[in-house]
Amino acid sequence: MHEGLEERPIICLDMRSFYASCAAVDLRLDPLEACIAIIGNQEQKGSVVLAASPMLKKEFGVRTGTRLFEIPDDPRILKIEPKMDFFMRVSMEITRLLREYVPAEAIHVYSIDESFVDLSGTEKLWGTPRAIISHLQDDIVRQFSLPSAIGLGPNMLMAKLALDLDAKKTGFAEWKYSEVPEKLWPVAPLSKMWGIGSRLEKTLNNMGIFSVGDLARSDLARLEETFGILGNQLYHHAWGIDLSDLGSELVEGQESIGKGQVLYRDYTTAAEILTVLLEMAEDVARRARLAEKAGRTVSLSVSYSMHAFGGGFHRSRTVDEATNDTMKIYAVCKELLAEFYDGRPARKLAIVLSKLEDETSMQLSLFEQRKWQTRKLGAAMDAMREKYGPTAVLRAVSYTEAGTARERANLIGGHKSGKAKTRSED
Repeated sequence: MHEGLEERPIICLDMRSFYASCAAVDLRLDPLEACIAIIGNQEQKGSVVLAASPMLKKEFGVRTGTRLFEIPDDPRILKIEPKMDFFMRVSMEITRLLREYVPAEAIHVYSIDESFVDLSGTEKLWGTPRAIISHLQDDIVRQFSLPSAIGLGPNMLMAKLALDLDAKKTGFAEWKYSEVPEKLWPVAPLSKMWGIGSRLEKTLNNMGIFSVGDLARSDLARLEETFGILGNQLYHHAWGIDLSDLGSELVEGQESIGKGQVLYRDYTTAAEILTVLLEMAEDVARRARLAEKAGRTVSLSVSYSMHAFGGGFHRSRTVDEATNDTMKIYAVCKELLAEFYDGRPARKLAIVLSKLEDETSMQLSLFEQRKWQTRKLGAAMDAMREKYGPTAVLRAVSYTEAGTARERANLIGGHKSGKAKTRSED
């Protein structure tokens, strides 16, 4: 299966507990010993922990997603508001360090704390990939005092799997094609495999597929018939095969624009939920317009509060004509909410616009003479927000108690900016 495949020395670098580790170093603490919780808004008792240091996880069981009110009252725990500008500067400096080892085009910054790097052609300068990795991790500790983990593989997928399933425990791991049956196939549940979410896992389980090995031994034609191009990619990924270029999406053909939001509190009525959905539809539509895309399928996800024993629903609806109109996206969400919402308190919402195509495909219907005027109005509002900030133009619902847009406008990447603050010092 792997005969003739190119094997490149690709690494996936992860800065371990990056936000918490940066905060620890900023406070002159050991990132592996300090108990630090990064919390976006400490005024809201329902705020979630955005990042937790390794020791906090080990000693107190506090993890990403833990609510503020669930954190034990212990003086060893430092509750710190994130300094996103600081975190981003550190991330940029780490990328600058990578450029000392490889050219810029060999680096793909996957997220603020994770990057892929192609080490091809560096042997004469730095030695073997393992020697380079050792030098790199030493440099990161020496310059930033931060811990890291690195997965090494013959492609992006294998490097990422080596990182997520192995190196995050040990600091370094290498996965080879010859080790796929031994290391990859036993992986279960399927959601532990990069690129497989809970809904896809459930569908595969219903097909009798419960481990990556089951997926690798499945009938390719059946997978393609069920999932299309995604089925082909799932099958080959189960064999550790990934032919994408550095920086490409590992699962292609799934292009979409989405917005997810954890609510500050339980929203107990449909009216409150619709307030936030309108704000979210505005954001999804704006991003689609900026990308000059329109979508035919709108998906709505509602996750219920843990106080209502969790659960929720995910439903999609395809419209006759591709759109990037806020109110049309919102109208579909409103229909789906009316059909499937059972009245329980909601704590997380998500909207996804998919089946994207160029917005030039939108028809100017004779029965909707204002369609293009609406598109131009949307573009004008987008331009004002781009120039004057996200709150330059808001809908009236954003000024109600249920609205969240104004509060979230003060966040960077979902987190408050500004200086670090520890509650233990108050």
